[in-house]
Amino acid sequence: MLFKIINYQNKIISKYLLRNLIVFFFAIFFIIGLLVFGNQFVLTVQESVENGIPVVELLPLITYNMIRDIPIILILSLFLSIIISISQLYKNSEALVMNSIGLGERDFISFIQPIVILSFILIFCLTIFAVPWAKQQKSFAESQTVNASEFSFITEGKFESFKNGEIVFYAAESSIIDTDGEQNMEEVFIYADGNGNPTIVLASEAKKYTDSRSKSVYLRLKDGIRYEGLPGDKNINILNFDLYDLEIISGDTQKSITNFSEIEEMTSINLLSQNSLLANAEMQWRFSQPISILLLSVLGVFLGKSSPRTGKGINVIIGIIIFMLYNNSLLVAKNSIEVGQLNPIIGMWGIHLFLFLILIIFYQFREGKITHFIDKILFFNNKEKNHV
Repeated sequence: MLFKIINYQNKIISKYLLRNLIVFFFAIFFIIGLLVFGNQFVLTVQESVENGIPVVELLPLITYNMIRDIPIILILSLFLSIIISISQLYKNSEALVMNSIGLGERDFISFIQPIVILSFILIFCLTIFAVPWAKQQKSFAESQTVNASEFSFITEGKFESFKNGEIVFYAAESSIIDTDGEQNMEEVFIYADGNGNPTIVLASEAKKYTDSRSKSVYLRLKDGIRYEGLPGDKNINILNFDLYDLEIISGDTQKSITNFSEIEEMTSINLLSQNSLLANAEMQWRFSQPISILLLSVLGVFLGKSSPRTGKGINVIIGIIIFMLYNNSLLVAKNSIEVGQLNPIIGMWGIHLFLFLILIIFYQFREGKITHFIDKILFFNNKEKNHV
């Protein structure tokens, strides 16, 4: 009979905690999502105005970015909502009553398991299937609008720099990019300062194209004049040309961007068949996000415990700091694997294992088992000293 009463009470408390948790979760998710996606929308509109691309063509990119960013927003929202929900129980002294009937942090962890497991499944499906698909579709949409990167198009009537400022380019007029990825320009001015040797090029026409082999981006100039040296110099060289090719983007830069984007766009099944550092790092990153929600949910329960005297929001601030350190550590480990500085066997698994050990130690400390063990050691040490 007593067991039935306790079990019934636990169900009521579990529903109460889950209801508060869901309310806080949707509120935090809405706020973070509004900030992130609103900022992306503003940047997209600004890019549309600057480069003359219709906003309608760029709207799909916002959708794909939303799918890409949803997992990390879900993780942070659930983590903070757990901290706030548990903290509210202690602030209202409700947790003290629960503790008096034998309910503790272990029970709170079991109470929030339904939403944590549901979030784990959702984030797993997003990171393993939906996010790579969104990145692939985004890349395809960018190639359609020729907006793949900052080198994809040149804006008319605007000075633009390439190769870290070594080349300054200006075109009075620029036509719409054609299906071959080429762009036609007129009344072109170029200033290049390579190896301390300034060069000025004037051309009536220019065409931007990408070499299929080297992946380098070139400007093919027509009917122009090339001045090597500054006007007034004694050794100035003047050359009239019909055609002149000028490299503005190195093929090595393009290839590195392409390699990273191709790995991120691969399906998880194809990624498993790849035996490379980039593929290994990307696969570990995809698995890390669902794993992190399990670890952070337990940590959120521990951080939620507070006293009524504790300042408001302190636990949330600590949680945000820990989340940033944890997430940035995973990103650093990912980059280290990609460049070969970190063994993939250790990789991001070491970060998860470290946090898992911290949770175990923290739990044992809360239960008083560590202090009890330390007291025993001190007791035996004092006993030996007294005997002496």
